[in-house]
Amino acid sequence: PILELPLDRLVQKLRDEELSLESVLCSYLEEALKVHQEVNCLTDFLDECEEQLQALKKLKKTERGLLYGVPITLKDPYNCKGHDSTCGLAQFLEKPAAKDGVIVKVLKAQGAIPFVKTNIPQTLFSAECSNPIYGQTLNPLRLKKSPGGSSGGEGVLFAQGGSILGMGTDTGGSIRIPASFCGVCGLRTTGYRLSYSGVASAIKVTSVAGPMARDVESLVLCLRALLSEDMHRLDPTVPFMPFREEIYSSNQPLRIGYCESDGFTQPSPSMARAMRLTSRLLQDAGHQVIPFSIPRIEYAVKHLFVGGLFADGGATLLEKLDFCWSCPSHPPLFLQEYRQEFIARWRSLDLDVLLTPAVDPAFDVGYSGKALDSFSYLHLYNVLNFPIGVVRVTSVTPQDEEDLAFYKGYYGDSSDTYFREALQGSVGLPVAVQCIALPWEEELCLRFMKEVETLVKNHREPE
Repeated sequence: PILELPLDRLVQKLRDEELSLESVLCSYLEEALKVHQEVNCLTDFLDECEEQLQALKKLKKTERGLLYGVPITLKDPYNCKGHDSTCGLAQFLEKPAAKDGVIVKVLKAQGAIPFVKTNIPQTLFSAECSNPIYGQTLNPLRLKKSPGGSSGGEGVLFAQGGSILGMGTDTGGSIRIPASFCGVCGLRTTGYRLSYSGVASAIKVTSVAGPMARDVESLVLCLRALLSEDMHRLDPTVPFMPFREEIYSSNQPLRIGYCESDGFTQPSPSMARAMRLTSRLLQDAGHQVIPFSIPRIEYAVKHLFVGGLFADGGATLLEKLDFCWSCPSHPPLFLQEYRQEFIARWRSLDLDVLLTPAVDPAFDVGYSGKALDSFSYLHLYNVLNFPIGVVRVTSVTPQDEEDLAFYKGYYGDSSDTYFREALQGSVGLPVAVQCIALPWEEELCLRFMKEVETLVKNHREPE
């Protein structure tokens, strides 16, 4: 029963000492190892977890943090003292971190027990989950499918119950792709709402930290814990913004922008159906749903996102890969101008939040690079630096699969063809949507996610 408890109840039972710290940690460690044997998702065991557990037992009840005794998992690049953060690159092997990163320190101060690190693609710069050091991670929901990346090891652990809370990172969808491919929840926070100090990287571009879990309430508890005074004290570049309960707990009707298609990637049949279902449920619940169109999408994806990744001419990445090769620096980018244009359109409609497709269902292994353009729904919001959450809303139906045969895409090019091929054989796999808010509005984003999650849970789809 330990593995079946939602995070809030697990925390309560640990606080009330109805469950021992040892029984909870051992249960999750055993389950994580089982999942690893099936799909190869772990990269390191954090053996200091036993020592940390003993230290927690000595605390008075009043000294216990919000995550007292909760076993957590960490994506490979999170620095843990005495352990490698390889990013899947051999040159980072046997170069253990001298100290814990800021987020790891804050989580430990809140009583969480990091116990394993999880697999990633080489350089973290991929939506797959494979590297020459640790090999290929598979999707336990269907082994021929990718778990997504770059936080793929985290995604599969949640899908199979081997973790209850974990931390990923997101540069171009690296939390949201595994969350949607594996049918779990993930939150990409606004850049600098959480510290990125002590997280390894292979490219010089703003990546952000964010929690992953099986449900929205777990993400909320994690963010409450992370947004403590410790975060700002350890990294003064992060603003001190405690979690705003009044925004999350509000029950005012929302004005929701609805964008079923970004105009760049034609949504798959299951993506479009998931959007229409979610829109209907939200309207039935009393929320307003207003059509929203994305300004200059091709410019944003092709120039701002791709150009932004290599604004240093690719120098940082090439240095890590030890290539004797260079690519020209990208000309000055007009990110701020585009952000203002996007926000002006948002404000003109008086929106609270925005609903868009995620990218679903899970691709066949090896297709993410070929169908890279189809991740436009994800990449755009990294350009904008908006907080975004992923929530599962449905599963692929036989009718979706039939309709996929007629998918052409907007361009009819090789990327559209690969996208269609990547999605074949997906009946029963999860389909998610993205819940988006303006920068620094994580609490509103989570409130929207919770609303979607609750409405979907209470809705019974026809067989």
